[in-house]
Amino acid sequence: MRAVPDSVARVPSPLLAVDAPSLLYRAFFALPDSITGPDDEPVNALLGTTNLILLEIEAHEPRAVVMCFGAEAAAYRTELLGSYHADRPEMPDGLASQWARARGFFEAFGWGVSEHDSLEADDLLGTLAKLETRAGGRAMLLTGDRDMFQCASADVTVLYLSTGVRGATPTGPAEVRKRYGIDPELVPDFIALRGDPSDGIPGAKGVGEKTAAELLRRDGSLEAVLEGAIRERRPKLRTTLVDSRERLLEFKRIATLQDAELERPADRPTDRAGGAAAARELGMNRLAERLDPPER
Repeated sequence: MRAVPDSVARVPSPLLAVDAPSLLYRAFFALPDSITGPDDEPVNALLGTTNLILLEIEAHEPRAVVMCFGAEAAAYRTELLGSYHADRPEMPDGLASQWARARGFFEAFGWGVSEHDSLEADDLLGTLAKLETRAGGRAMLLTGDRDMFQCASADVTVLYLSTGVRGATPTGPAEVRKRYGIDPELVPDFIALRGDPSDGIPGAKGVGEKTAAELLRRDGSLEAVLEGAIRERRPKLRTTLVDSRERLLEFKRIATLQDAELERPADRPTDRAGGAAAARELGMNRLAERLDPPER
């Protein structure tokens, strides 16, 4: 047997933190709600989410999986900006019924479930990433939310799910720089300037991706951009930055992940037999056989 180099042997298995709301919504709208359990209630969101997670487990062999749930909109964010998440529709009934089953279903797989009543799932993912890297480990964040790119580092990979693509795209600092032209830690500054329609953040009037990235590369932070705004040579941009200073700082605070005060999870492998039993109970027989094939 060929010896494994020490440098390879010491690489720790990553923690996989999952943006559960993002995946559940994505799966619900990607798969037909005609996928139902024995009680004729839809199970498409639970099935699709589980399949997405299993793909990443097979690819990365994480030391543990944590499903993160949180508030639809953090209270402090809506206090700062009334339009934050304001245009998001109510949860469909078919998804709400699966949401109620999600904790027990995911726990059957041996996956941790972490919830917060005032912060959002994004905040939990960011907190877990910091806890893991501070302990000398690696983290992978499975999400369809580009806001999470602010977490990308040498030890944190964002597994980004985009529409029409099977599986997640590993995104690190190089990919963030290629996509936005800035370092990951400047993503909240970038969002504040450019805005984020999906979250209801308007950004600075007339400032798009190109200008936002240019300003941040030149000055290094939103605060520095605003400090030097009076010297900006473009009159309209100068007026916008000067007049919107306090609002833009609030937008950055909204876009910046908050500490959810969690504990670092212990190692916990996926329980394939437990997951198979839970899948069979909801009529997901193909998934159950994939997890725990019958003896021949």
